[in-house]
Amino acid sequence: MTTAPDSVNTIPRERLPDLLRDMPKAELHIHIEGSLEPELIFALAQRNGVSIPYASVEALRAAYAFTDLQSFLDIYYAGASVLLKEEDFFDMAMAYFRRAAADHVVHAELFFDPQTHTDRGVSFETVIKGLTRASETAQRELGVSSLLIMCFLRHLSEEAAFATLEESLPWRHLFVGVGLDSGERGNPPDKFERVFERCRALGLHVVAHAGEEGPPDYIWDAIELLKVERIDHGVRCLEDPRLVLRLAAARMPLTVCPLSNVKLCVFKTLAEHNLATLMEAGLCVTINSDDPAYFGGYMNQNFVETFEALPQLSARHAYQLALNSFDASFASADDKHRWSKQLDAVFAAG
Repeated sequence: MTTAPDSVNTIPRERLPDLLRDMPKAELHIHIEGSLEPELIFALAQRNGVSIPYASVEALRAAYAFTDLQSFLDIYYAGASVLLKEEDFFDMAMAYFRRAAADHVVHAELFFDPQTHTDRGVSFETVIKGLTRASETAQRELGVSSLLIMCFLRHLSEEAAFATLEESLPWRHLFVGVGLDSGERGNPPDKFERVFERCRALGLHVVAHAGEEGPPDYIWDAIELLKVERIDHGVRCLEDPRLVLRLAAARMPLTVCPLSNVKLCVFKTLAEHNLATLMEAGLCVTINSDDPAYFGGYMNQNFVETFEALPQLSARHAYQLALNSFDASFASADDKHRWSKQLDAVFAAG
């Protein structure tokens, strides 16, 4: 593990907000459909002649009062209905990449949900081509590298996941992994054990949402049955001390999303979030934005507000979180080394 510069220990807390904003970082838990801002939803609805059940941008934002994951998903899928053409997916992803670049995100691994679109008659080709073109443009024009991770919707059947996988195979070279998202309650990882086995055989990286609303057992199943390389969320692992030891020993990354957790009532307030406790337990924690258009914060806002709410977090924690994000990514070793050097330079400057 890379050692933090000695200057980390002397950085005063009042410098933290600027440091958090300026440091390079990777985002490993971003649903690209969840970056679709109300303004763009309305613009795409008009461009595509799609009717949406909200009279204005303000009315749509006012609906973002969620009581749990499912209440969010209902409005999330409604928003995605305006995405019909390759250009729509390109515009959505580019809007995210511009915000990511402004937050000094040097690398992003984007989740996308093809079933949300193919079930509406939008082809997989349309989705993947729009996102890929945006990824290439972001690298060329913004200096932000990215990888795509195709997610299966866990409220649908494993048979539907297999069908989506088969549909994706002509485009296999354009995405690096698969994930598992959507409503966690009542949809345990073992429901998708066979399709994940097939994905691993295809050489795909595998990750899964677990331990957000679902119990620690879902994290165990994601590790032991799906054989995932990262746990998305995972905050409920602290309910099982044996699981914490397993995660720490394996240095299994957790892609934690603080503002999302509060917005979806996993924690009542950010001050109650267990991120600091996760780090103290030796876990490989990262900070991410999840669905930032809906949860009110992109990467820097997640970092700054979390550090404000948890005074025990210091510059050393900030350094470790950024370093963890590089280590936990599926980027090349050369890229990880380069970003780590950039991180060192920011912290050395204080």
